[in-house]
Amino acid sequence: MMIAATSFAYALKALVAGSIFFVWVVRYQNIVEEFKVYGLPSWLRDLVGILKLSFSLMLFSVDLKINILGSSGIAGLMLAAQITHLRIKNPFYKMVPSMSLMIVSGVITIISFQNL
Repeated sequence: MMIAATSFAYALKALVAGSIFFVWVVRYQNIVEEFKVYGLPSWLRDLVGILKLSFSLMLFSVDLKINILGSSGIAGLMLAAQITHLRIKNPFYKMVPSMSLMIVSGVITIISFQNL
């Protein structure tokens, strides 16, 4: 059972890390524009990007405590994104990506805790 959970967790980690890398590296210009539209400062955009990419790398550490830090960090940032979307009154479809990453990161956190 643990092998199946571990394989499932690796797949989820790859999904989360790949998504974050794609959005914050490949499509970075969209992030720049989005933060401008939301009236958020560029220093916050840069801090969020550094944190997201750092937390994504932590998902692949052999130390489960670092995995937990990475996945819970991503979940926390995605919760902040949800709050921002709600404050700005974005339509639901714009909230789905961050909501999905928040849930998946939470699942990774739970699996990592169980494997400690």
